[in-house]
Amino acid sequence: MTSLKGVKVVEFCEIAAGPFCAMLLADSGAEVIKVERPAGDAMRMWPPISDGYSENFASINRNKKSVILDLKTEQGRSAAKQLILNSDVVVENFRPGVLNRLGIDYGTMSAIKETLIYCSISAFGQTGPRAKEGGFDLTMQAMAGVMSVTGEPGGPPVKCGVPLCDFVSALYGAYGVSNAIVERASTGKGQHIDVAMLGATLAIGALQTSEYFGTRTDPKKLGSAHPRNAPYQAFKANDGYFGMAAGNNNLWELVCDVLGKDQWKFDDRFLNPKLRAQNQTALKELLEKEFKHNTVSYWLQSFNEKGVPCSPINSYSEALLDKQVSHMGWVQEITLPNGHKTKTFGPALRIDNTISAIRQPPPELGEHTDDVLMHLGAKEVNQMEESA
Repeated sequence: MTSLKGVKVVEFCEIAAGPFCAMLLADSGAEVIKVERPAGDAMRMWPPISDGYSENFASINRNKKSVILDLKTEQGRSAAKQLILNSDVVVENFRPGVLNRLGIDYGTMSAIKETLIYCSISAFGQTGPRAKEGGFDLTMQAMAGVMSVTGEPGGPPVKCGVPLCDFVSALYGAYGVSNAIVERASTGKGQHIDVAMLGATLAIGALQTSEYFGTRTDPKKLGSAHPRNAPYQAFKANDGYFGMAAGNNNLWELVCDVLGKDQWKFDDRFLNPKLRAQNQTALKELLEKEFKHNTVSYWLQSFNEKGVPCSPINSYSEALLDKQVSHMGWVQEITLPNGHKTKTFGPALRIDNTISAIRQPPPELGEHTDDVLMHLGAKEVNQMEESA
C-alpha cells in the first residue's frame, strides 16, 4: 500500500499508542523517522527478547528508521527542529506541555511551516482540567467505563486482555492524519490533531453510551453475552466452549432446527431478539442442556452447515494458524536487526486483493542517526547557498 508515499513523518513516541499510529502511516507508504532518547523506546526492553531484541517492540515499529536525539540538549533540540521542518507530519505522545518546553510544539513550528500536521496522543487531550494527568491503557479502560462492563456479572473489575485504549487511539490518530493530508491538499495548511485516549475509548463504546443516554441506567457486565441479542455468547459443550451468535429471528430459527426444537420458535420468551435477550439466562440453560450431549467440533459443524455464525474459542496460537489467516497473508516473516528470524502480524488491510509487504524490518536503536542527520545537514547547507 503506497497511498502515503512521499509523506515524511517524524515520530516522538514510546510504548504503544504513538508508535502504532506511526506504523500504520508507515504501512501506507509514508517515510517514518522514529526519534528515540539515548536509552531508546522503553518497549525495546519488553519480553519476549530474542537474541537481545524485543519482539514486542518489533511488532509495532516496522517500516521505520531510528534516530537518537537527546532532547535535553540544545544540539538535540536543534536537530529535532530540522527534522520537523523537513517533514510533513509529527506524531507525538508526550504529556501536554512537554513539546512547548522543548520549543518544538505545533504553535512554534507551524508558525515557521504552516503546512505541518501534528498528531498529539495523550491520556486526556491537550487542554482541560485533566490535561496534565498521565494515563496508561489500564487506567483509561477503568476511567472510560470499559472495565465496568467486562467480566462476569458480580465479579471484580477486569480489563480487556488486549490494550484496547492504546490501539484504538492509534487508529484514530492515523485516521486524523490521513484526513488532514487530504484537506491540506486543498487549503495548503496543516492541522493539530488532538487524540485523547479517554475520548477515543468512549467513542468506540457507542452502544454503551447510547444505552445510558436512552435509559439513564448503566450498562452491566454480561460475561460473553450481549445486552440486546440472544443467543449471542459462549456456550459449553461436553468437551469445552464455543461461541455462537444468532442475532436475528432467521438465525434463531436455524438454531432451533439444528437442535430439533421447533417448539422454541413459538415460545413467548423467545419470539424476538429483545425477548430472547431479556430471558437469556433461561435460554442459555436450555441450550447448554442440549449442547452437553456433543462436542465443540460437532456443534461448530452443525451450525456452520446451517449458516449460523459460530467459532471455536481460540488461543492466539490457534487463531494465527487458522486457514483464513494463511489465505489472507497476514502473518509475514521478518529478520530482526540482530539476524534473528521471526514472524509478525503484518498490515491487516488488503488493497486490490493484495496484502502490503513489510518494506523494512524494525530498526536497531539509532541505526539511521548518521544517515538522516548528515542528509539534513547537507540539505540545510544547500538551502542556505540557494538563498544567498
